[in-house]
Amino acid sequence: MFAVVSLFVLVCLTAKSHADHHHHPCHSPNMTGFMTVMSLKGEVKAYGSFTYDSMGKKLRFRSNESHPVNTSLGLDLLMFFEEGIFYEIDSKNQSCEKKKLHCTMHPLDIPDDAKFYTTVHTGSPSIEGEGLKVSIWTGTFTDSKGHYSMSVTMGCLPISTFYFTETTTFLMSIMEVETEIKDPDLLVVPSICHGQPLEETPEGTVNSFLHEFM
Repeated sequence: MFAVVSLFVLVCLTAKSHADHHHHPCHSPNMTGFMTVMSLKGEVKAYGSFTYDSMGKKLRFRSNESHPVNTSLGLDLLMFFEEGIFYEIDSKNQSCEKKKLHCTMHPLDIPDDAKFYTTVHTGSPSIEGEGLKVSIWTGTFTDSKGHYSMSVTMGCLPISTFYFTETTTFLMSIMEVETEIKDPDLLVVPSICHGQPLEETPEGTVNSFLHEFM
């Protein structure tokens, strides 16, 4: 896996840019699939399933349900990006926390201010079934303390995103994607979260999907 990560970094750093003013960020469709979050040291931070509503801008991510790595995070997050809130859910203990969402960036959609970097072929473009054409988009975090490199298919399905910050670098990989919401109930606020007050955010804390892994 580390070799794959290193190769992707090399492609991103050495590919010749073909950027022009005709490229604009696309937006992903509704999706159900799986996501892996891994550090460049090879540590699996989380592995889990996700459900994404692209129109409603809602995301449910549940990790460590069946993955054997004991060090991976156990998360159940329900995020409402337009409302600017999210829930941390603990079904086992029947508890829930409602928090303010400070940053709406996530790995399933290209930010509107992303810059087109290049288009590359992974594998072989000359052998049928052995290649994939992807576009790479780059940008910075809103606080300018980090940047990202996101690769998507020509149909705007996310493949992977590298995040580089002052303190850490990690990769989010998307796999087994289906372009539908298979279980809409996952995007509904659970009953254990009803009536929960919005928690105060300690000074200096940034709540976002990405910061759950930093």
